[in-house]
Amino acid sequence: MKIFFLFTFSTFLLSAFEQAAASAHYDKILTHSRIRARDQGPNVCALQQVMGTKKKYFSTCRNWYQGAICGKKATVLYECCPGYMKMDGTRGCPAVAPIDHVYGTLGIVGATSTQRYSDMSKLREEIEGRGSFTFFAPSNEAWEQLNSEIHRNLVDNVNIELYNALHHHMVNKRMLTKDLKNGMTLVSMYNDQKLLINHYPNGVVTVNCARIIHGNQIATNGVVHVIDRVLTAVGNTIQDFIEVEDDLSSLRAAAITSDVLDILGRPGHYTLFAPTNEAFERLPRGVLERIMGDKVASEALVKFHILNTLQCSEAITGGAVYETLEGNILEVGCDGESLTVNGVKMVKRKDIVTSNGVIHLIDEVLIPDSAKQVIELGGAQQTTFTDLVAQLGLASSLRPEGQYTLLAPLNGAFSDDTLRMDQRLLKTILQNHIIKVKVGLNELYNGQELETIGGKLLRVFVYRTAVCIENSCMVRGSKEGRNGFIHIFRQIINPAEKTLHEMLRHDKRFSVFLSLVKAADLDDVLSRPGEWTLFVPTNDAFKGLTDDDKNILIRDKNALRNILLYHLIQGVFIGSGFEPGVTNILKTIQGGKLYLKTVNDTLLVNELKSRESDLMATNGVIHVIDKLLYPADLPVGNDQLLTILKKLIKYIQIKFVRDSTFKEIPLTFYKINIIESNVQPITRKEDPSITQLTKLIEGEPEFKIVREGETITKVIHGEPIIKTYTKIIDGRPVEVTEKKVTEERIIQGPEIKYTRITAGGSDNEEKLKKLLEEAGTEYTKVTKVIEGEPQIIEREIKTVQLEEAPVRKVQPNRRTQGGAARRRTRLAYP
Repeated sequence: MKIFFLFTFSTFLLSAFEQAAASAHYDKILTHSRIRARDQGPNVCALQQVMGTKKKYFSTCRNWYQGAICGKKATVLYECCPGYMKMDGTRGCPAVAPIDHVYGTLGIVGATSTQRYSDMSKLREEIEGRGSFTFFAPSNEAWEQLNSEIHRNLVDNVNIELYNALHHHMVNKRMLTKDLKNGMTLVSMYNDQKLLINHYPNGVVTVNCARIIHGNQIATNGVVHVIDRVLTAVGNTIQDFIEVEDDLSSLRAAAITSDVLDILGRPGHYTLFAPTNEAFERLPRGVLERIMGDKVASEALVKFHILNTLQCSEAITGGAVYETLEGNILEVGCDGESLTVNGVKMVKRKDIVTSNGVIHLIDEVLIPDSAKQVIELGGAQQTTFTDLVAQLGLASSLRPEGQYTLLAPLNGAFSDDTLRMDQRLLKTILQNHIIKVKVGLNELYNGQELETIGGKLLRVFVYRTAVCIENSCMVRGSKEGRNGFIHIFRQIINPAEKTLHEMLRHDKRFSVFLSLVKAADLDDVLSRPGEWTLFVPTNDAFKGLTDDDKNILIRDKNALRNILLYHLIQGVFIGSGFEPGVTNILKTIQGGKLYLKTVNDTLLVNELKSRESDLMATNGVIHVIDKLLYPADLPVGNDQLLTILKKLIKYIQIKFVRDSTFKEIPLTFYKINIIESNVQPITRKEDPSITQLTKLIEGEPEFKIVREGETITKVIHGEPIIKTYTKIIDGRPVEVTEKKVTEERIIQGPEIKYTRITAGGSDNEEKLKKLLEEAGTEYTKVTKVIEGEPQIIEREIKTVQLEEAPVRKVQPNRRTQGGAARRRTRLAYP
């Protein structure tokens, strides 16, 4: 029990300290000011005064070390800290200021105009007498800055208007700055009018957005805080102000259309950056009409002007970001006396205080990304792309109700040669940068394919610190608009058109390497579908290689494959996808390791520079090098081979171990998958009495020798029937999917005497001849196994439980048009 009590008490103390700390920013900043001025003597505070103005601040560390406030140079002043005073002949401020009643204290802090008006209005007797008051006393400069008409009306009616105005600056209890908590509402001594307190982290304390410039001057009957403006009565909400202000009629219409106006009538602490009618008139007509006609866009527009915190102008001494009700952020700063929004001076009138917040009038409409069309999201670094999209007529195809993703290259990605291209070709390039669907950054995954409006499929590659599409990688700056996303890319995206093998075959620089690939029986690997990264040496890497040397290499197929497969990696690795300056260790198909990194936008492989990188193929990517790669830890056991390799490789020392051999690398690292699909059978008549059924098969035709009269039984799978149900396993629901497969067992034969070869060609003839020679005279008939009239003799239904998993949608198999569909088996290569 004692432990519990101690824990509870300590928690209470920590909570109390945290709350005290949160409301004592002014006192903390004041303490820092004393520390900065400690060389000037006791009780001296260092302040910063904005040059050209009378504004002085107890500064934050940031402003102090920058030597500026609101972007303006500030000079350093040293003054007595509040509550202290100088003495003749001594350093610093060793004396305590005399303590007097509130009226006398007004004179001590220099608020002589407020003191005089207190005397004129008969308030003096009250603030000299008994009580405990807090007086927010306007400085002499504050009275001078008051609207002349208001000032005159107060002075002309001192017994009522002036008396009430001064009472509005008073609270009937003593409140030090540490007691003035952010968001607090005090009740003034005039008609219970509200005083809105804000206590900001930078030490600024405001009352109805008037800044306390000299605080905590203790009096015998209270405390005096000097403020920088005269307070006016606050009675209306932000909604009330908008409804009666003629210059905000356009904003009022937008707020009503979007159902946001009512929010601004509720209790809260809001900041509204209110665009004037003139600001709305500056918008292009089409843009304004589109937004106003779209409730979602208009709601986003209005909410983007509202902060859920109260930000008085006097509290802003530097740039800071604030979240809007729309969800995105605004950067609010200052430039001298002016407020800035997103770095632009646009505030015409500031600090219109209401009962639930503050209004700043601005002369520009702020349009959030969420209210923009996707083509409008392009920034200053993507203007070449967005201009070309508009000029070539592609912008008009981006319908407001559609969903798109723009892959926008930076301006520097467009070379002069690209811009001089035929417009039809340039339009095709741009079409490859517009995706048919809306895809956010967090929806992209490795291996994903995205279809463009030009019909191309673009591949997505996701790495540790980069997301790339084909050859180009993203940079920061993705944005979401009303009808799509825009992602920023370093280079123009070049969709792949050829396989790795085709690219090598069509580029003379790689003829030697390609000939070695063919000799090692690896050309099929580079031709089939897959995902490979290939480092290709140019012909320059083979300088000095004679025909005899080449023949020696070719004869030792194991050695040749080891060398060539050290250049091949499973997976697609884009050079710009690597984190700069960091070494990436990748295992090759040969088994050795390659060390890759990018330095100054150049790809290095085993410290060798790639002369050209990111050449995209349909089954991988090529990085061009001018040296032959060789694993440093792989020994050579043949003198001839060692001599040849030393001719070609001079950047490493090749190990020699007598009679060592290279391991055999079977071509099992890439496999053939069987893919079943439905195709329409084709029936032909060879003879009125004979029907021949031929299944369509991709790839080389297959032949078998069969004995005459022999029957062949085949199994053809029917359409699967998918059944899904939910059962409870270990107390949780799990979906179970079952698949019923119909099998038709077919007898084919006896073989017809008429034989027809449906696939011609000399290669096929040679295969048949060879088969007949091997079979001997016993077999006299040759036929393809798929010919003949089938008969169904057995049907069997098998039920197979596939999986237990969360609910998934099952895509039905597609059928070809016209008639019943059979399954087609085709060979597919990864």
